[in-house]
Amino acid sequence: MRPYELTLTAAADAIRTRQLSPVELTDSVLERIEQVEPHLRAYVTVTAERARRGAREAERDIAAGAYRGPLDGIPMALKDLIDVGGTATSASSRVRADHRAETDSTVAARLTAAGAILLGKTHTHEFAYGLTTPQTRNARVPDRIAGGSSGGSAVAVASGTATFALGTDTGGSIRVPAALNGVVGLKPTYGLVPRHGVTPLSWSLDHVGPITRTVQDAALVLNALAGHDPRDPASLPTPADADYRPADGASLAGLRIGVPRTYYFDHVHPEVEAAVRRAIDRLQDLGARLVDVEIPMARYIRATQWGLMVPEATAYHEGTLRTVPELYQDDVRVLLEAGALMPAVDYLRAQRSRTLMRQEWSRMLQDVDLIAAPAVPATAVKAGQETITWADGTVEGVADAYVRLSSPADITGIPSLSVPVGHDAAGLPIGMQLLGRPLGESVLFRVGHAYEQSRDACGVAHAA
Repeated sequence: MRPYELTLTAAADAIRTRQLSPVELTDSVLERIEQVEPHLRAYVTVTAERARRGAREAERDIAAGAYRGPLDGIPMALKDLIDVGGTATSASSRVRADHRAETDSTVAARLTAAGAILLGKTHTHEFAYGLTTPQTRNARVPDRIAGGSSGGSAVAVASGTATFALGTDTGGSIRVPAALNGVVGLKPTYGLVPRHGVTPLSWSLDHVGPITRTVQDAALVLNALAGHDPRDPASLPTPADADYRPADGASLAGLRIGVPRTYYFDHVHPEVEAAVRRAIDRLQDLGARLVDVEIPMARYIRATQWGLMVPEATAYHEGTLRTVPELYQDDVRVLLEAGALMPAVDYLRAQRSRTLMRQEWSRMLQDVDLIAAPAVPATAVKAGQETITWADGTVEGVADAYVRLSSPADITGIPSLSVPVGHDAAGLPIGMQLLGRPLGESVLFRVGHAYEQSRDACGVAHAA
């Protein structure tokens, strides 16, 4: 196995035991970028010299006994909404053509302190306002979409051009591309990971989280990211030294896993449903007890998501929408202009709906420890495809379809983890999402890791 193919956990172990140097790993990943980036276009910019310099510094420090932990010497990528001092934050938009960040975002600073090495900034759907990331190709089947808006980050991890990456999630923008590219994506509890220095889409829905190759890798990254930051008004007073790493051992005895009777399996492709239900059955084989659950207020989910996101996004872009509207892509400009026409009462109704939805989800999660469901209703569609037609003749927009199953976790703020669980007949990845109680990331990691171990024990390769 070549160094760029290693999981974060495997690479960290090899660096810690001096079997692999940060320079060897970084060079391998940079060579991989040169090989596949012209075809996949995951990156806005690649900071190759910075990465090589950081790898040499990490190698010297580790040799001198100053090992900083499992992220030390690990090459990573950041979605281009995340500020790095002295580097452009373009948000994949012409509006930001001349922008350069003056200081590091909180998450970038924490990763640097942990020893991670920046490879570059990855593409997003413009200002994260979309679910396809049209600049970037799917890592598995290049004529398919990457998913969005963290498509560049997911493709980088899936293609071996980053050992891990960060994305942001407002309606599913970490989990959707993770599922469509066959990697792991975590949307943490709202407020667990600070957003200071991250360009917002919708401040009451935005989250920052890791995209990795395994669940254990995601836990290692979250260890470095989580912790209170007073510069983010939503930041939670969580302990900075929490350890999210799941223990080995596949038993899930005593856990109650909710399986939705409603909403999450409605208008879902049969191959996606079959793969997710097989994965849920495996969780039962590992000792979990399956409990049927009804998803509360399902008919209000879409209206609540858009009722919150659209006016908040428009408020952030009000100035540039007025002065340079021609610099926005057409799809994003139309959404921003629509937000300017929304009555304030609709936004207040959406806020009220979210409050009620949070209460109802809290009640539901008193009866189960987590919920297992599809991450997306269909695998990656072809680039340029605008709609999906379901078996009953219903036609749904691609963005609406992908956001439909992921947005409840953003509205309620609960953590959600997307894990690969197989492929369809075309070889496209399928993802299952695990949704837990607020600050219940450790439970999600335990279940996801147990599932991965069970696949390995059966001789089945990871979807990634």
